[in-house]
Amino acid sequence: MMSNPFRPQMAQQPPLAYNSMAELTRLAADTQMPLSQLKEMAAAQGQMQAAQESGKIEIPQVNFYPSRHSNTRKARRQDIKQAYRLLKPTKRSLWSPRRWWFGGKYRYNKNTTECCIDGCDVDHLIRVAGNIYDQIVDEETNQSLWDLYFKNPVTGEPEAFIARENVTSGRKMRGTYCPEHLHLYHLLCKWEKEEEREAEASTGTLNAKLKKGVSMVAVPMSVMRKKDDTPLELQKYAPFFEMMKADGIPIQRLYNEKGDNDIVMPIFDLRKFTGSPALVGGETMASVSVPSVQSAPNAVPTGGLDALLTATQEQLPEV
Repeated sequence: MMSNPFRPQMAQQPPLAYNSMAELTRLAADTQMPLSQLKEMAAAQGQMQAAQESGKIEIPQVNFYPSRHSNTRKARRQDIKQAYRLLKPTKRSLWSPRRWWFGGKYRYNKNTTECCIDGCDVDHLIRVAGNIYDQIVDEETNQSLWDLYFKNPVTGEPEAFIARENVTSGRKMRGTYCPEHLHLYHLLCKWEKEEEREAEASTGTLNAKLKKGVSMVAVPMSVMRKKDDTPLELQKYAPFFEMMKADGIPIQRLYNEKGDNDIVMPIFDLRKFTGSPALVGGETMASVSVPSVQSAPNAVPTGGLDALLTATQEQLPEV
């Protein structure tokens, strides 16, 4: 077959699973692609190849090669374009009569147990090969593909991932993605989020949001509701403290070295209710200074305990 001169063929490269850590590090520097994503992709290819060798199941290789463009943004856009091309469902030939039947446009679109791209038996990879989806983990979130895409985000119940005709948009199909294609889809979603984040930071997207009635409101941290860490045994006394707070009764709080409140003491000052000058501030306790008895260290006054009490009373101020 003659190659298309307007679309040069990409040179075939060995799978990432065969590369060492040094080679992956060098590839990450050459392609502007994070090393963590290359490691995830190499792990996905390794798991699929191991399942192919042990389970005797035919698993096509995902021929994704990161762009080597020197510009990070342009390299990411080329990777996004290549990912869309590889993740689109496989269509039947234009000359196939089954393509023009109802629901026969795509070759692998029977149910959620086969990949819509290569027709891989997903049920075998889950039940026999040890659930490869659960073995491919995102290093940033420490969550596997099974946790991210095969569970209902609200209920947490197992739920099949359904592919779309245009990868991230379009009608839902009946097929799904094999682990390696699903990992590429996961990376594609990450790259598009980075594109949107950079676009919002560089362009005037705030004006477009304001036209849609969206406004940014700064909420003080003090207004936000704090988490109630009151023990269950003390929650029944909450109305009692609310009554003291309404009546203006001061409460003394003692904190430890870590800044945690260890002791709480309500103060009922009779002067507040009889009209006499009361405590000021509501959080301090009145103190009476008592002169200390100066004596030598470890010295016991002569005369025993009665002499000690007599000496102390003589130094106390008269009331």
